[in-house]
Amino acid sequence: MSLFSDPQAVARYAEGPVRQVPGFHALQQMALLLLAESVPDEGRVLVLGAGGGLELKAFAQARPGWRFLGIDPSAEMLKLALATLGSLAQRVELHEGFIDTAAQDLCDGATCLLTLHFIEAQERLRTLVELRRRLKPGAPLVVAHHSFPQEATAKRRWLERYAAFGVASGTPESNAKSAIEAIASRLPLLSPQEDEALLKEAGFDGVELFYAGFTFKGWVAYSPV
Repeated sequence: MSLFSDPQAVARYAEGPVRQVPGFHALQQMALLLLAESVPDEGRVLVLGAGGGLELKAFAQARPGWRFLGIDPSAEMLKLALATLGSLAQRVELHEGFIDTAAQDLCDGATCLLTLHFIEAQERLRTLVELRRRLKPGAPLVVAHHSFPQEATAKRRWLERYAAFGVASGTPESNAKSAIEAIASRLPLLSPQEDEALLKEAGFDGVELFYAGFTFKGWVAYSPV
């Protein structure tokens, strides 16, 4: 996570997801549409892992009546979010810290994109519980992150596919190979089955897979009514 405190790395952050995440802009659009099924025109959306401001900007531009609570532990990433948002920042409250230090005001929906794969399983479960506690009954949560089989042979196969996508999208091959070694050794990865189980254990209902892009998976789930 020290990467997100490095000003130079933060400045280059916006270049990464488009090259690394299959269908990144479509993923944002799908998350928006899933939120919009339930979030009212004047609703409030919690964005966990808001640093950089990419989804905050996409959501705010598409839904001018929505307000947002953006949470991120990195001051540098939140500075980038402010710069990314520009005048849209007037509808966004940014909180530097973790989910459990944010106010427990209930929101109409929430997202956590490309974030949970940095968090160990038990802490991930606690994070999901804290998210649920901040959602109104029936409110949607949209999550997406690295989630793929963890058996050794399958893990290597999917990581190599992730690297191949990066190279095809313009990432230097040496960088792509370094990235998959770092992902394999440093990230507390889970299988899709384990991720779904955590969402249910955290108390969410109606868990559905909506996105699959090589090593990335995305689910929508709902706070119990």
